[in-house]
Amino acid sequence: MTPLQLALWVLLCLQPQPASEQPPPQPAAQQPPPASQPQPASQPPPPPASSDLERTNLKQLLTLRRVYVDRLNGGETAAQIRDMIISGLERAKLFVITENAERADAFLRGSAEDLVFTETFSSSEGVNARGGIGASTGGSTSSRDRRSLSANAGVGESDSLHTAERKHEATASVRLVTKDGDVIWSTTQESTGSKFRGASPDVAEKVTRQLLADFARARGLPALSDSHH
Repeated sequence: MTPLQLALWVLLCLQPQPASEQPPPQPAAQQPPPASQPQPASQPPPPPASSDLERTNLKQLLTLRRVYVDRLNGGETAAQIRDMIISGLERAKLFVITENAERADAFLRGSAEDLVFTETFSSSEGVNARGGIGASTGGSTSSRDRRSLSANAGVGESDSLHTAERKHEATASVRLVTKDGDVIWSTTQESTGSKFRGASPDVAEKVTRQLLADFARARGLPALSDSHH
């Protein structure tokens, strides 16, 4: 190799080698677009508040024209209380009491009973006391000097009381039901009798008075169309 070739070879060796080509940077993985959030299903309207439901039922009382008083559950006493309730509703003149169920706008149904029972009461009180004292002296079998002393006391006293009282207790649980089967009014009353009435007449009178009071409330309520303004 000539000196010139040797010098060229050295220069070629001393030149820097080009950097290895780096692969172009890969673009970042594209994230899929976020899925659209599911729309909430339409919720059913909330049930009416208890006050609104009560107002609606009370207003329906004013629409009644004829009411049929159905047979009440509870035996023979229930039939008697039913007759008393019919008499009370007739006097109240809130609506016509009809014996024809097909013409009725609503039906009064439920149960009633007049129970007869005996209430007993027993008590007893007692005081007792007991006491005793005793003393004795003696000698030999040949001695005639013997002394003895004894005393006893007792006190006893007891009182007992037993009473039995016969009572009546009448109950009635009734409701007004429309032809569609909706209960628009109900009440439960009970009575052990009053100064001027027995238990059954008094409980029938309480049913009528409660219905009169609720009719008065219904008449004082605003119209249903005005309650939403």
